Amino acid sequence: MKRILFISNICKKISNFHMVSIEAAENNNYEFHFAANFTLMPDEMKKTYANVHFHHINLKRFPFHPKNLLAIHELNKVIQEIKPDAIHCNTPIGGALGRICGAKNKVDVVIYTAHGFHFYKGAKGVGPFIYKKLETIMAKKTDVIITMNQEDYYAAQKMKLKGNGKVFSVHGVGISTKEYQSSTDVAVEKKHDLKLKQSDIVCIAMGDLIKRKNYETSIRSIALLNNKNVHFLICGDGPEKKRLEALARELKVDEQIHFLGYRDDIKSLLSISDCFLFSSFQEGLPRSLMEAMASGLPCVVSNIRGNTDLIVDGHNGFLCPADDASAFCDALKTIISDSNLRNLMRKNNLIAIKPFDVENVKKEMDIIYAAVLK
Repeated sequence: MKRILFISNICKKISNFHMVSIEAAENNNYEFHFAANFTLMPDEMKKTYANVHFHHINLKRFPFHPKNLLAIHELNKVIQEIKPDAIHCNTPIGGALGRICGAKNKVDVVIYTAHGFHFYKGAKGVGPFIYKKLETIMAKKTDVIITMNQEDYYAAQKMKLKGNGKVFSVHGVGISTKEYQSSTDVAVEKKHDLKLKQSDIVCIAMGDLIKRKNYETSIRSIALLNNKNVHFLICGDGPEKKRLEALARELKVDEQIHFLGYRDDIKSLLSISDCFLFSSFQEGLPRSLMEAMASGLPCVVSNIRGNTDLIVDGHNGFLCPADDASAFCDALKTIISDSNLRNLMRKNNLIAIKPFDVENVKKEMDIIYAAVLK
């Protein structure tokens, strides 16, 4: 039986994204091997996937961490041991190491999934320029690039891949859209738990509290609304938390901004929300936005790559300049004041999210594997 080695970075659990590739490999009669840093994955989870062969690699998320040099050695050993017929690598670190080791060991087919290139339209500074150069170099060691948004798809097509390399596009990592339909009873109870009135307007966002996510613009837009009945739930944690809490106090909206930390009840929190508020500076194809769409929420988001693949301005949400709090405020006012528009956007989002359902993404990945693993 032929073998495919799937390479990621830090892996805490088997998600829809992994299952898409696992099933596609099985459908094409490939044994599935998985290399990543599994330190945070419970052994019980590994045991439930008897058809997956796990290989722990001491990868670190930071690109220039010295331990990644050791990880190259570890990954080379795995490749030499199992002799895969194909490699499918993901994430910037896993993608780089997978392609370096794939080239060194002359693996027949090397696939790379770009979850969002670190260079993009409007990017400033030397960082994106360096990443573009690196991706261009690494493309020469790659047989197939899979992208998740249109901007990356066009960028990848301009790269020189190995041999007659191909570029494909899929509808993201795949989400189970039916799982985001919660009952009214759950919504009422959850709102009560958070000490919110049933009449309060609730905005929500999910993601790490880091500069790239740009929660500052969202918080400033809530302050500009000057409406005490509007609350903003921020689900996530990170180094920006204290600064953002201080900003909320400074703007006198600290009682309206709720820093909830990491949550395992996102579906229920989405069910009590009226709007998804997302002012990120950079995304690939944001899962949090897809989850909001599957929950039928109108979405007020930044006009950036990834978001523009999901939201049509005025149709299922609004697109605003990422650093323009006034534009976000105006969009929120429109949604809050117009119940008919909210209902229309809800219906439009439930339709727009269908191609991004995990069952459709499985079919897309199956077609790609069948085409390139011959």
